[in-house]
Amino acid sequence: MKPLSVVVAHCSAKAAESLARSLHNHFRLVNVAHDFGELRNSIPQHRADVAVVDLELAGLSQVQQLHQEFGTTTTIVCTHRLADEKMWMDALAAGAADCCNASDIRAIVLAATSTEFLPHAHAA
Repeated sequence: MKPLSVVVAHCSAKAAESLARSLHNHFRLVNVAHDFGELRNSIPQHRADVAVVDLELAGLSQVQQLHQEFGTTTTIVCTHRLADEKMWMDALAAGAADCCNASDIRAIVLAATSTEFLPHAHAA
């Protein structure tokens, strides 16, 4: 698996930094964006393979916009402090790979890396 570059965008700067510190254990490069505009600029600037987007910072229409702009190169993983099944379904419909609780680092990492394995599964 190649090392990944990640951009984290969260409505709380403190939570974003904490999430970024946790993700540094799993990814090559982790950057923090403080608002949606900065997130949109950071994805191409840092050649982000993954965007971890808090749904309290960006709505589903903005997730869909990110998917349309960067969906071929960037996996979008949505987070929310109260993620539930409906939110998960809505996020997937908007183009996200998953919607996880913001504190569930394992789920975020799995969602971010699961698309890496799809081409190999089809080749076998």
